[in-house]
Amino acid sequence: MIDASLRVLRTDVAGMPIEWVGFEDAVRLHCLEQVLYPMGTVLYTVHGGINARSGRQSILAVHSIICTVGQSRAHLKRLPSYSPPLNNTTLFRRDANLCLYCGGRFRNSELSRDHVAPVSRGGSDAWQNVVTACKRCNHHKGNRTPEEANMELWAIPFVPTHAEYIYLSGRKILADQMEFLLAHFPRNSPLHERVGADPQ
Repeated sequence: MIDASLRVLRTDVAGMPIEWVGFEDAVRLHCLEQVLYPMGTVLYTVHGGINARSGRQSILAVHSIICTVGQSRAHLKRLPSYSPPLNNTTLFRRDANLCLYCGGRFRNSELSRDHVAPVSRGGSDAWQNVVTACKRCNHHKGNRTPEEANMELWAIPFVPTHAEYIYLSGRKILADQMEFLLAHFPRNSPLHERVGADPQ
């Protein structure tokens, strides 16, 4: 029985993380001979058709990490101007589900996106200007800056690198996949400390 919730981490030819793919896409990449080599543990064993000449059934082991051929655009994602897409799920995970005003840990449904510099006053809806806040703190802060509301931030908001974003957007990340991704985080990334507190 295949657990479709487990995803395969796809990398480019240079070993840079690109994206998460399902087992069907991983099998397709194998069949198209786009996989240079597999890494990590075997997630699935897929049984194919039976060869008319040999009478043998084809079997494919799908690993947790696959290195694929072709020139990806991953090098562009290392540029200082790169900014991954912003959504609440990855934002809350970046901040370890902590309200960065009161320091409490909450479920996603109890959290909101707060703009440090309010949008109505020229603040941007961008990674470096948004933090995770519980709904109570967000309401209390309102249309003010943290200084005006006398609310101190627990951490400075930051723009994740692409490798960090891959982690933030992943579900059920396996130990070998996590180890691989951590090796691609900047040495000074706040996520090194927050991974242990990941509520996933």
